[in-house]
Amino acid sequence: MKTIQLNATVTASNQRDADKLREEMRRSGTLLINIMSGPGSGKTSLLSRLIQDMRDIKISVMEADIASDVDAKRIETLGAKSIQVHTSGMCHMDAGMTTAAWDSLDAQNSDLVFLENVGNLICPAEYDTGAGKKIMLLSVPEGDDKPLKYPLMFRESDALVITKTDTADYFHFDYSKCEERVRAIHPEIKIFSVSAKTGEGMDILENWLRNSLMEWRQSGRKGV
Repeated sequence: MKTIQLNATVTASNQRDADKLREEMRRSGTLLINIMSGPGSGKTSLLSRLIQDMRDIKISVMEADIASDVDAKRIETLGAKSIQVHTSGMCHMDAGMTTAAWDSLDAQNSDLVFLENVGNLICPAEYDTGAGKKIMLLSVPEGDDKPLKYPLMFRESDALVITKTDTADYFHFDYSKCEERVRAIHPEIKIFSVSAKTGEGMDILENWLRNSLMEWRQSGRKGV
């Protein structure tokens, strides 16, 4: 398991870096997915479950944190290639940092590459990392009012995954109210409810990921 230290790139060049990385990924047939959420929403637990369930898909993971390498080590015990990225105190990954991490990961034969962004409900939504898909996680314990407080992340995400549904008996979480609030911000967003612990809803999310990979590769063949 490798750890690298990265610094943010110049903001003005971020879009160029993002577009370049996205095009490289499209040509290679590898789908990069940016996973964003607040701390403790279950990003690493969800990735661990996906790796175990989707054995026919080659998955690699870029773990971004301000410090520590515990998440990358956990991923590697499951047989997936991973790299730990330390962001030098930055609360997000940008496209230049993601490109450097991808080059260091050396996993060009991957099907899906997940970027587990720094746990933060604000900054990660503001920076294009070059990902083909963006997924936001919201755990049941965090509450159903987060769309009212952090609308940008919901607006920027292709999918919302409501995690830790196995804790629903212990927390007041109104699924219908949450969906209403989310769709007021982003009507076309995909919404999944899952428990990485019990496996509830994971098959539906996994099918969406498989279809997203297939569509990504088809767009690459068409030269879109």
